[in-house]
Amino acid sequence: MEKFIYKTPQEMGAAAGAQAAKVIKQAIENKGQANIILATGTSQFETLKKLVVASPAPPRGWASGIDFSKVTMFHLDEYIGLGANHPAGFRKFLEERFVDKVAGLKAVHFVNGDTDDPEQECRRLGDIIATHPIDVALIGIGENGHLAFNDPPADFDTEEPFIIVELDDICKKQQLGEGWFEALEQVPRQAISMSIRQIMKSACLIVSVPEKRKAEAVKNALEGQVTNMCPASILQRHNNCKIFMDAEAASLLS
Repeated sequence: MEKFIYKTPQEMGAAAGAQAAKVIKQAIENKGQANIILATGTSQFETLKKLVVASPAPPRGWASGIDFSKVTMFHLDEYIGLGANHPAGFRKFLEERFVDKVAGLKAVHFVNGDTDDPEQECRRLGDIIATHPIDVALIGIGENGHLAFNDPPADFDTEEPFIIVELDDICKKQQLGEGWFEALEQVPRQAISMSIRQIMKSACLIVSVPEKRKAEAVKNALEGQVTNMCPASILQRHNNCKIFMDAEAASLLS
């Protein structure tokens, strides 16, 4: 695990995005294509901005020096019951901040949270990702230490790539506090989430964590014992994990 600390969220995000671009370009150079996972939430604002900086040079569809026609994107998680155009939905987040800004992705695999059959949606996505080894996952750490929507106590054992999860109160309050919902009762109770083991299969993990409210979770994840009561602590066991933090998020680290 490598740790990088920057003064501001903007500097942090720029560095994380630049690192992601480097990994994606290397995968394309080595294999002719790249498979990536994108997360959402405020932790990803600056990272995605850097990743989609448009290049004025042809061909159309390039950004950050990346030929996105060779990139397949997977969506990390989504609330169950929210339509694709709901302002708090993660699909809308990724469409507005990434997909619409980089022309011509090879493929986009969204989690359809408004499906009538969430279990079947998990199976559908699992079948697809099984044939797409992930080169890099851009993720964050929640205030309760979650990865994706794997709240504590997280399932460290399931081999299913996507699972249905229950959101705990801390997680729901985080979504409210970040301004995605107007009231706590509006936050959905369940979500479809990529599982811990599937996240850990990524060849490279780039973790962006800004703000003081994440400081305790960061300390527990990076310096505490590996435990499913702090799901992000599992990152200690990944052999190519890069943690990008601003000074406030890193403020409790020894």
